Amino acid sequence: MSDIHILTDSAARLPSPAFAKQNTVTVVPYQIEIDGKRYREEVDITAEEMLRLLGGSSLRPKLIAPSVEDYIEAYTPLVRQYKAIISIHTSREQTESWANARQAAQQLMGQCAIHVIDSQNICAAQGLLVRLAVEAVAQGKTPEQIIKILRGAIDRIYVAYYLESMHYLSHNKIMSASHAILGTLLGAKPILTIEEGILVPTEKVRTRSQGVERLVEFATEFDDLQDILILQHKQHLTEQARMLQDRLSVEFPGRHFPYLAYGASLAALIGPDATGVVILEAENEIGYDDEF
Repeated sequence: MSDIHILTDSAARLPSPAFAKQNTVTVVPYQIEIDGKRYREEVDITAEEMLRLLGGSSLRPKLIAPSVEDYIEAYTPLVRQYKAIISIHTSREQTESWANARQAAQQLMGQCAIHVIDSQNICAAQGLLVRLAVEAVAQGKTPEQIIKILRGAIDRIYVAYYLESMHYLSHNKIMSASHAILGTLLGAKPILTIEEGILVPTEKVRTRSQGVERLVEFATEFDDLQDILILQHKQHLTEQARMLQDRLSVEFPGRHFPYLAYGASLAALIGPDATGVVILEAENEIGYDDEF
């Protein structure tokens, strides 16, 4: 057994439901509050159930990060078993998960080396970092080497989302209410990216096909892709995701474009009707600074 353990919060969208158990990854759940009732993500409510509940509903969920106490409870048995914990969290600009984990780690200082990492992202991009960490542990990397791999990958992950509506953006203060109202009246649909950990509306389109084209244009900005993933709001392949796959296949012939339904945490922030693309750009030969 390795003496390094990987922990993350439930906003990380992992490759499969069994991934965490198969790779001994601890996942600390967010809570989603809907109409006064709280659900633990992937414990009391699955992503599919959450998206179905929100679809066509006027309810606006509240995303609640794991508390300091939640992280202390998760860390405590692990510090007795492992020499190091790599703890990977949602962007500190989006939720309090990283800050709460960091505070919990400080309270357990001296018992085990707990390295708390801000993914500067959420959902599948955060999950991609978890996967890289798991692979690095399996390769026998040291904690310092794993952290360096993750820091390098964080700088090479790019995400864009196309949304069918702006309602959640104004509710979560990602977009001003006036801009959201005007955009809705004009029939505009937003494109979001993540910049330095912050969800940022970058432009608006009028149609679904234009939204797909913007995502394709975003992907083609990168010549050398290490990984690429399509995010959608359903478990089965949606029309938007199929269109995106078809267009990307033209631009990147011979490449496979897997898709994944995004989780309840992201749905609580941007809504249940988004399509996105997550890109990990291939690493160039320039080394990364060891100081972080």
